[in-house]
Amino acid sequence: MSIIYMLLAISVMVALLFFIAFIISVKSGQYDDTYTPSVRMLFEDEIIKEKTQITTPKKEQTPLTDQRT
Repeated sequence: MSIIYMLLAISVMVALLFFIAFIISVKSGQYDDTYTPSVRMLFEDEIIKEKTQITTPKKEQTPLTDQRT
């Protein structure tokens, strides 16, 4: 039974070590996204076009007249 307590204590210590390593890596910027900002400029035009279509009112359509006369 004492081996279970020892294994439990060791597993908790290992879990704490991994948690501390994770916190340190997050604070140091290990998981910062450096790829998306460089690619975002390639798709910026599509986003602007979608926004302008939504915000600008549509022009009234006039019926076509016969220009053959």
